[in-house]
Amino acid sequence: MPGSNAKALAKAAALPADMLVLDLEDAVAPEQKADARAAVGHRLAVGDLGHREVLVRCNGLDSEWGRDDLAASVSAGADGVLLPKVTSAGDVFAIDSVLDDFGADAGLGLWAMIEMPLALLYIREIAAAARDTRLVGLVMGLNDLAKELRATPTADRHAFQSALSMTVLAARAFDLIALDAVFNDIADEAGLRAECEQG
Repeated sequence: MPGSNAKALAKAAALPADMLVLDLEDAVAPEQKADARAAVGHRLAVGDLGHREVLVRCNGLDSEWGRDDLAASVSAGADGVLLPKVTSAGDVFAIDSVLDDFGADAGLGLWAMIEMPLALLYIREIAAAARDTRLVGLVMGLNDLAKELRATPTADRHAFQSALSMTVLAARAFDLIALDAVFNDIADEAGLRAECEQG
């Protein structure tokens, strides 16, 4: 849920979810980044999100907000950080090193968004980085991948089957968690069910 949406953050405490992802990246406009970071930090510090894993999707290190997002996530006690637009194992190592610099606990999980063509070409190396970093999971980002591939999303997700399969293979090979992409049409319960079953 967007870190800039106060109503959504307040609602988070009551949602019957196993994991919450509080977003500072794509769902937050540039002029709202600092306020969203403060709001997410406050929500984590309040500690009313229940017994579920809470991740913060930070902006990339190549942005003006990335380092501050990581520092805030560590100091507020997030269970993990979700890295957008990972394209190589080097991205994972770089974030892990920054987390060390900020004094992150070894138990803080690192999750990588698989949403760029280069990520899929280097998926083995990205997953293998788990041996020497906090990396615990791979998360599909099919909305961005569709744009990058110039593909048209369809109910059967035909255009993305190779990407989904490669990510599952890499996750299983290196004992990582693999999470499917978000489902966009929140009013289509039957479509959600079908996509979950496919996943």
